[in-house]
Amino acid sequence: MTERCEWVPSEDPLYLAYHDEEWGVPSHDDRHLFEMLVLEGAQAGLSWSTILRKREGYRRAFAGFEAEGVARFGPEDLERLMADPSIVRNRLKVESAVANARAVLAVREELGSLDAYLWSFVDGRPVANRWRTLGEIPAETTESRAMSKDLKRRGFRFVGPTVCYAFMQATGMVNDHTVGCFRHAAVSRPG
Repeated sequence: MTERCEWVPSEDPLYLAYHDEEWGVPSHDDRHLFEMLVLEGAQAGLSWSTILRKREGYRRAFAGFEAEGVARFGPEDLERLMADPSIVRNRLKVESAVANARAVLAVREELGSLDAYLWSFVDGRPVANRWRTLGEIPAETTESRAMSKDLKRRGFRFVGPTVCYAFMQATGMVNDHTVGCFRHAAVSRPG
């Protein structure tokens, strides 16, 4: 039997695929990074399985997470989103996705890419952790607190230190697969 991180429900194929194929894999794609910022913020207070089940709805509702398109959303778009059952219909979270898209564009203009900006918090390379159990993994770190503070300064919303750490885990900025998990070594290899 394949050993996985203990947080992965073995009976959920969607969750298994997310853990086995995406979580912890270093991402340098601005669109994907924006998507994960929005989804991690939307997850605040909810289960990740809820967000995974709504992910395709989010992709449709938020223009495939192309920041330029989402940044142009106006009041009619917000009302359309609030009526869309395929996403989490929390007004603050919906409004934050649009605000975050605008902030992404400002970051790109100033720094060239969202990728370069976000990865600067880990000096451009993944932090390789060697946790043995789920209980050892922190909810936030010095890096996630610094990221959160700077994102907020730039106008991003729903980006507290815990959300930022979950984002860093999801996008491979940190390798938090436990050492017994079959994915730990795979995501630790460069390239």
